[in-house]
Amino acid sequence: MTIALAQLSAEVQAAVAATRERVAALHAELPRNQLVVWTAGNVSERVTLPEGSEVPGLLVIKPSGVSYDELSAQNMVVCTLDGAKIVDGTPDSLVPSSDTAAHAYVYAHMAEVGGVVHTHSTYATAWAARGEEIPCVLTMMGDEFGGPVPVGPFAIIGDDSIGRGIVETLSGHRSPAVLMQNHGPFTIGTDARAAVKAAVMVEEVARTVHVSRQLGEPLPIPQQSIDSLYDRYQNVYGQRSHG
Repeated sequence: MTIALAQLSAEVQAAVAATRERVAALHAELPRNQLVVWTAGNVSERVTLPEGSEVPGLLVIKPSGVSYDELSAQNMVVCTLDGAKIVDGTPDSLVPSSDTAAHAYVYAHMAEVGGVVHTHSTYATAWAARGEEIPCVLTMMGDEFGGPVPVGPFAIIGDDSIGRGIVETLSGHRSPAVLMQNHGPFTIGTDARAAVKAAVMVEEVARTVHVSRQLGEPLPIPQQSIDSLYDRYQNVYGQRSHG
């Protein structure tokens, strides 16, 4: 089923166009950071709609099976937030990513999430293949993840099973990343950019902790120190408005 984008309000059309531009641009970060091969992986973002919009929710996601060098704002696919209906205006009747149901489930059940990313990055996926969480043995992990990177359950692509596993694993968890068993990392964020950052960072720590384990057993960080690192990074670090 489809919804006619041209029949929606000018404000909604503008919000969709801006989201398509952002999501298309952010997809370039996945191959740039060596997180994907061929056409694997995807980025989505929840469209920020004006109050009282005639549609309850929309998301923008990569089209299925399209190579990264062919992606553009124009061929990003727009779906209703439940992933059930495609908003027309996408050329050549492109269909959304096979992971759309998972992304849609996350948006439906985690109101704070505005962006979702999935990759098959080598080291993070290697941890997922073992069904093993990445232990918090780096200050960077305390900063970014607030603890270990958890493992989610094994699930098959095609319905919302992966989405359910993501939500069940990350609800109440500090980590913006989950390693879905035998599959790979999914990351979330307040927007797609934050989710892409999390995807880059989870691969970095997966690689570093793997290398460390080749040399010996990494030293754990005490929980009190993890809490302090996370609080500082999330609330103090970086450039912030001082009004």
